[in-house]
Amino acid sequence: MSCLIIGVAGGTGSGKSTFTNRIKAEFGDKVTVIYYDNYYRAHDEIPFEDRKLINYDHPDAFETELFIEHLRKLRNGEAIDCPVYDYTVHNRKKETVRIEPSEVIIVEGIMVLQNEELRDLLDIKIYVEADADERILRRVIRDVKERGRDVEGIAKQYLTTVKPMHYIYVEPTKYMADIVLNSGLNDVVFDVIKVKIQHHLDAQKGI
Repeated sequence: MSCLIIGVAGGTGSGKSTFTNRIKAEFGDKVTVIYYDNYYRAHDEIPFEDRKLINYDHPDAFETELFIEHLRKLRNGEAIDCPVYDYTVHNRKKETVRIEPSEVIIVEGIMVLQNEELRDLLDIKIYVEADADERILRRVIRDVKERGRDVEGIAKQYLTTVKPMHYIYVEPTKYMADIVLNSGLNDVVFDVIKVKIQHHLDAQKGI
């Protein structure tokens, strides 16, 4: 089985998940989604209050070597035990999730295109961009609703790490993308990727 790997990158709140979820909804179980965020490094040795101060928007925050190892295994037809990250405690959970190889894999995360070795594993590289005001508003809503954060803490993190790291490490990667889109709801790009995926699936069947 040949595996098509699609990378979806872009700043926080840019619409990455919106686009990814549309592809997943279109193809169902034929598409597996892996989130780079689940590969934030474990910090069991650090107290919670200190974990809150870690710069999670720097490339070093991710266990990229494990992420690359897992992608290679999936591409080679091997299952993986994917870590699970808990944003409410700023640490990995003890349990993992078993992920079986599939014909199409989408890897999503702010820095999916930042690491050259990781980038070279991707067959299609997509960057989703959005206005900075839209991104911060979406992040505030998400972090309050889903991650148990308060607005003051979100604002402090955004100004001290998220915003500066975005301009240093994330935004420059859009020039490494095959496709840059201005919204996760961009129908033209969605149709292009849909055709590419369907062509790949048909080729696996010998059509």
